[in-house]
Amino acid sequence: MSRATNSFSRSAAAHAILIAYTIIALFPVFIIVINSFKARNAIFNAPMTPPTAETFDLVGYRTVLAQGDFLQYFQNSFIVTVSSLFFVLLFGAMAAFALSEYRFRGNKLMGLYLALGIMIPIRLGTVAILQLMVASGLVNTLTALVLVYTAQGLPLAIFILAEFMSTVSDDLKNAGRIDGLSEYTIFFRLVLPLVRPAMATVAVFTMIPIWNDLWFPLILAPSEATKTITLGAQMFIGQYVTNWNAVLAALSLAILPVLVLYLIFSRQLIRGITSGAVK
Repeated sequence: MSRATNSFSRSAAAHAILIAYTIIALFPVFIIVINSFKARNAIFNAPMTPPTAETFDLVGYRTVLAQGDFLQYFQNSFIVTVSSLFFVLLFGAMAAFALSEYRFRGNKLMGLYLALGIMIPIRLGTVAILQLMVASGLVNTLTALVLVYTAQGLPLAIFILAEFMSTVSDDLKNAGRIDGLSEYTIFFRLVLPLVRPAMATVAVFTMIPIWNDLWFPLILAPSEATKTITLGAQMFIGQYVTNWNAVLAALSLAILPVLVLYLIFSRQLIRGITSGAVK
């Protein structure tokens, strides 16, 4: 009885800590969002309270949508994020499968070399990357951002996926080979479904830095046609730094999409774990 009580107490304490951390982490987001729907005086008089019928005001959002092409910024960020995620997951999974499945000379050295990409920030190569993009004619294109973010996300993707793929049963893969399945079929139909939790984890850890990045959009794609939502919001805030309604509205527009994408991938992560457990 005491053992069950201790287990319940530890579980309750862990959940309490996680709930407290979640509240602390989401509190600034909550404050930004609720104040973006309030009049200027209400923001300073009662910043902690939600908007009421008297304080509700959309002047900040009207200013943002009138002065900045945020729909274009959203579209650019969405294209860059989704395209980069696709290539990171595809190429990362294929490289991880090769490293975990095939034994060849330099296998471990290749894995170590790819792992170094996690420790060395890609921003250290900004000058070389910019020179390469200029020589390739890719400056002020979304393609430049997709290429950079794909290279940025591959080391972590390969590191995580290789560990998961090494746990996939060799008997299952050998049975597929005996049945005449090609290596591509084994990879896409047998291995990938079993590493869905790892794929979702990679997607979450890759998606957020890409969406929130300001460095490479500012350097590689600063034109109006290729601005991402983060760059567009930053420049808008610089122009309207004293207009708190517009600033909070711009921040809300930049924050909410990544929260929605995070929730989508988090649900996929939970589904992958539970379905894997059932199997």
